[in-house]
Amino acid sequence: MKLFYAAGASSLAAHILLEESGLPYSLEKVNLDTKTWSHGDYVLINAKSYVPALQTENGTLLTECAVILEYIANTADTQGLLAPYASSAYWDQRMWLNYIATELHKNFISPVRPGNWLPNTQASQQLVYQRVLPRLKFVEHALEQQNYLSNQHFTAPDAYLFVMTNWFKRLGYPFGELKNLQAFDAHLRERPAIQRVLKQEGRPHSLQAKS
Repeated sequence: MKLFYAAGASSLAAHILLEESGLPYSLEKVNLDTKTWSHGDYVLINAKSYVPALQTENGTLLTECAVILEYIANTADTQGLLAPYASSAYWDQRMWLNYIATELHKNFISPVRPGNWLPNTQASQQLVYQRVLPRLKFVEHALEQQNYLSNQHFTAPDAYLFVMTNWFKRLGYPFGELKNLQAFDAHLRERPAIQRVLKQEGRPHSLQAKS
């Protein structure tokens, strides 16, 4: 498999899950400002122009983070990264993947910013905070007395949620009453696979507005 990614973007979740899975994969870094990669125009790879995109073993291209996470988890089915299909835990994890994608991920993306990046002005950052805080409070409640979203062990939704807490932290938002989410973020940063991925991806894009 080949993952098209940008440092610190939502593709971080897919990168983490690939590393956790033990599956063989390669990486292709995408410049989201110029929409290019090492072989030219990234839009020719993914017409949506954003990451992640995953080229599967048979050459099929997958897009949308939640779908890619489910594909990776199902491919590595012996790793327990997603519950067996149609089980109650499976539907619970699917709900989390969709909630993170629609209620958190998209609300972290401000309309007042260039490219496919997090908000980089004071006004847009405040707007995003107002949008994501009540949705994160729902997750905060779900994490009471447990370290992970589902099944008391790491699964695909946790990789996606970590991207959200990582963005929250990068933007300098106060965790305040979100103590469970703060503990979740700290706990996941102790996982060797996540440490390897963060080191491999390196510094993400700047959150300062370009002059």
